[in-house]
Amino acid sequence: MTGSPGREQVSRVLQQHGALMVLAALVVVGSVAFDSFATAGNAASVLVSSSFTAIIAIGMTFVIISGGIDLSVGSLFVFGGVLAAYGSQYGVFVALVLPLAACGLVGLLQGLLIARTGMAPFIVTLAGLLGVRGLMLAISNEGATTYLVKDSAFARLGQGGVFGLTWPVYITALLAVAAMVLLQRTAFGQNVYAVGGNEPGAALMGVPVARTKVYVYLMSGLLAGLAGVLNAARLSSGVTILGIGLELDVIAAVVIGGTLLTGGAGGITGTIAGVLLLGVIQSLINQVGNLTSAFQQVVSGLFLALVVVAQRLLGRAQRLG
Repeated sequence: MTGSPGREQVSRVLQQHGALMVLAALVVVGSVAFDSFATAGNAASVLVSSSFTAIIAIGMTFVIISGGIDLSVGSLFVFGGVLAAYGSQYGVFVALVLPLAACGLVGLLQGLLIARTGMAPFIVTLAGLLGVRGLMLAISNEGATTYLVKDSAFARLGQGGVFGLTWPVYITALLAVAAMVLLQRTAFGQNVYAVGGNEPGAALMGVPVARTKVYVYLMSGLLAGLAGVLNAARLSSGVTILGIGLELDVIAAVVIGGTLLTGGAGGITGTIAGVLLLGVIQSLINQVGNLTSAFQQVVSGLFLALVVVAQRLLGRAQRLG
């Protein structure tokens, strides 16, 4: 016995846009409960603080849709920031190219290992997490040396802006739009969905499975490095203690946004909603005042658990439909 088409459609809408609905509900609740929540200053603060996570999450969305995972993005984020701050003494060009080249190379190597040898993405990127953090500690004297941004033009990339928002917010918006087009309107995007949905079937249909995997990990490495570059420009330094556990926050945001951990389904709109949802939760916790930042991790974990359970139930409802 099968369910109705209406039930199947509702299940699909909830899976794809549930995070956006919860985000809207939390914004309404926060606006009613706290006078200082629904202000331009607080909205700008949430957008700015969320922009770096969102850039990394865009790349992670492609990786997870393809059926993989990338645990190295937190280390690449801080590594990119340290290299950007170090390179800023030689000008804006070096501050941008050096970290992007290094982080892109790490992503490329991970993609090649996963695609060409069949190694598990979890193992390869876990090795990347440890190895990249080791490299960062090596070039920063075990974290004792903090490189300062020497170029004022590079610093303005993270600190300047218009209409109360810094440039990283606008860069994030442009990247999100470009990623939506790439994922939904190009052959590469369809290949990503095909590889994540059914890799053997995709290979039989002529989809370049190995090349697609290499590209998504290369993209993930580049975007994690870019986020680190922008954060270094914002802080005017390459802080070495950042990025610990960031990969888990990014994965949580992507999954909360409706991308299936099993691959084959998801989208950029949901990912951005998931990132903003976690940002709004943190803002609400700050509004309460007597809760620690650790409480945000508890709430994020609960959200993630609920979303994964909901995905299983909604997926079962769609199959029955």
